[in-house]
Amino acid sequence: NNLGVALQEQGEMDEAVASYHKALAIKPDYAEAHSNLGLTLQDLGKLDEAVASYNKALTIKPDFAEAHSNLGNALKDLGRLDEAVASYHKALAIKPDYAEAHSNLGNALQDLGCPDEAVANLHKALAINPENADAHSNIGSVFKELGRLDEALASYHKALAIKPDCAKAHNDLGNALQELGKPDEAVASYHKA
Repeated sequence: NNLGVALQEQGEMDEAVASYHKALAIKPDYAEAHSNLGLTLQDLGKLDEAVASYNKALTIKPDFAEAHSNLGNALKDLGRLDEAVASYHKALAIKPDYAEAHSNLGNALQDLGCPDEAVANLHKALAINPENADAHSNIGSVFKELGRLDEALASYHKALAIKPDCAKAHNDLGNALQELGKPDEAVASYHKA
């Protein structure tokens, strides 16, 4: 399992998958290995297989908050937003201070057309972890969608202060600047992205 994690971090996904399979051949009820296999399969775009791996992990260890959240991510990527939201809620019922699950839930709620609920969950994520650049960027996107462009700009700038190489935040900042009629600044943000 640990070798699989190291291989995954090095981008050697097929080798990581093989390593997780070896771990599971030795210990089939190893929930963490099933979950890590799910993460790798998700990175490889094998979303249905990832969902199956997360479900195996959760059958073994139903209170595995991270597996519930990761299952939510895979379901969201599959367009199964209601199921994703349910998975995030399960993760948060187990671990209420799980900032990433609040952030993921906020993103899914935005995709479902529930911007106020999305903002509330992204604020919860930021209250737990104010240095979460992705949450700042994502709340900026919700503010932009709501036409609250000044708040969107502030959120994108916070994200970029934390993570200056966040291409998504630079791109989204460019979009907001373009809407504000600032094309030169928008172009600069796009170039940075």
